[in-house]
Amino acid sequence: MEDSLSEDDPCVKYTIPDVEIVPEPFSAPDSREMDRERQEEIDGRYGKDTEPGVKPTEADLEVFLVARDSDGRALGCGALRALGDGAVGLKRMYVRPRARRTGLGRRIVDALEAAALDRGFVVCRLETGVEQHEALALYQGAGYREIECFGAYADSTISRCFERRIGR
Repeated sequence: MEDSLSEDDPCVKYTIPDVEIVPEPFSAPDSREMDRERQEEIDGRYGKDTEPGVKPTEADLEVFLVARDSDGRALGCGALRALGDGAVGLKRMYVRPRARRTGLGRRIVDALEAAALDRGFVVCRLETGVEQHEALALYQGAGYREIECFGAYADSTISRCFERRIGR
């Protein structure tokens, strides 16, 4: 019997030895598709769009990074948005199901932090939701400490906010 699993099946263990994480336009087709997938997943967990405030746009992002495998397939993404006072926000973090549990999320966070340092930022902040257990574990494992929610998330009962000093 022929194997009916495809590479897009989240049950298939996907190894990613050669990954390139590079800046790409937020408006590029793969970027938009991953952002749509990310939003659908959030809507599925919470039942609706829960993001307060102004949604990121290409114009207000410092950088949008896309992780690609050696065949050029987009596996994940993340972005930076300036917050002021030397801080930058991690936004639009997403890893496609087939690339989860491979360490790719941490690699994207590391690449975002390096990009933040290159741009002169000294603090990374982020918000994630209480139902995003994988994200909570990722950020805590990467050295982020929980802080009081900030900005548009200050009154959110389903948000958890974190920060980490980068550089020295």
